[in-house]
Amino acid sequence: MIPIAWGPLDTCLVRWDSVGFDFGVIEEASTRAGVGIGGMRHDDDAQALILAYRLHEQVRGRGLGTEAARAWTAHALEWLPSLPLLAPLRREDAPSVRIAVASGLEPVSDGSWPEKRPEVARASTYAAPRVETPVWLDDTTRTSVLDLWCAVNDDGGAVGFLPGAPRYEVAATLARHEESMEHGSTTAVLLRAPDDTVIAMGFWVEAANPLHAHTRTAYRVMTDPSRRGRNLGRLLMAAMHRVARQQEVEVAVLDVRSGLGTTLFYEGCGYVEVGRVPGIIRVAPGDDRDSVIMARRLDGRPIVADGRA
Repeated sequence: MIPIAWGPLDTCLVRWDSVGFDFGVIEEASTRAGVGIGGMRHDDDAQALILAYRLHEQVRGRGLGTEAARAWTAHALEWLPSLPLLAPLRREDAPSVRIAVASGLEPVSDGSWPEKRPEVARASTYAAPRVETPVWLDDTTRTSVLDLWCAVNDDGGAVGFLPGAPRYEVAATLARHEESMEHGSTTAVLLRAPDDTVIAMGFWVEAANPLHAHTRTAYRVMTDPSRRGRNLGRLLMAAMHRVARQQEVEVAVLDVRSGLGTTLFYEGCGYVEVGRVPGIIRVAPGDDRDSVIMARRLDGRPIVADGRA
């Protein structure tokens, strides 16, 4: 990482009190021992969030920096101000670059902020994906979404089609989602890379039944297969939860195809299995999968049945 002015502890605490976040101590869960420092802070002009981390030499190489940075990045997309999330990195600092990439950040430019920070003149800036909720898709965005969707299909993702589905069929389904977006019953949540490519997306869909107005169902949740292992699934769900809370959604629901390991991922995002229809999805002759219904509350309450039949 680039040397930064971490500041005394009392200064960090003042920022925590004033804006609700800042740098803090990294603790190892098993021992509760402090092993480093890191977190996010506003830049000098409060126009961006700066991600920084530094671990004690004795614990480096154990993946703790990656684990912390991935969690901070997801937390920022879900809870912190909607500002660019950046990390200035020395080009020769390969471990920090690996952590940034594994957390979902990508390079945006060289020599960032040299006039303000001479020590970063030999640095690159890495940025987290930005979140968009368009009410309609322009031609460029539509093409990028279709590229992503077809790539996920062909990689075996459970997004409504089997591998090799014709692009025109995917386009027809996307058009139906766009109609719902225009009517206001569907919200698209996109993650864009620094070059504007759509690298992850999902849809929140309102229920037709007014008794379910406080809920949303997630559809077509997908991330770029070529960026697998870069925290995009976690970042996308963080962004989707943020958007849902802005719409005062209390309960989020999604339908998962069994056999792909995705139930474990969603459990890590706070979802629990609330129902299952065995064998309802026929992927191929002799290969039937379950439809697994998962849900979580977004208001901090647990998913608990009330016991009434």
